[in-house]
Amino acid sequence: MPYAGAPTPAPRRRGPLIVVSVVVVLLVLAAGSALYLLADGDEPPPVAAPTSAAPSRAADPDVPAPTAPATAAAPESSADPRFAKVGQCVRHDGTANGKPKLLIAGCAANTYEVLRRFDGTTSGEKDAETKCAQVQGYTNWYFYDSELDPLDFVLCLKQR
Repeated sequence: MPYAGAPTPAPRRRGPLIVVSVVVVLLVLAAGSALYLLADGDEPPPVAAPTSAAPSRAADPDVPAPTAPATAAAPESSADPRFAKVGQCVRHDGTANGKPKLLIAGCAANTYEVLRRFDGTTSGEKDAETKCAQVQGYTNWYFYDSELDPLDFVLCLKQR
């Protein structure tokens, strides 16, 4: 028990020490995480180079120079009419929920050629009919009305 004339020791302030310690720990954790993420990124394996050069042909003026092979159009990833383009054909493949089910198909008898495609918001049958009315030669139309308006489209079709 201190006596009345003795000074009391000043309380130690540890607040700044704790703040500095927390900041140092956070910096160490951030640096460690960054190093881990940078070191963890596996580099892609190197592409093997050809081991020998292709035999070269002497330039012969009578032989035409080889040309790059023509690239065929990439096959469609789906037969869904959402991917139908102008010039392609679709076929009626029954009915689902009272609506016609179309599939992209090769152009043949009993198919429909896509004459025009309108992407964007559609309000249904009347809108599809109005849009296709300006397309010469159309016989049928098809529309897709999604909850997301940018996915909507109208196809103006000609029966083959």
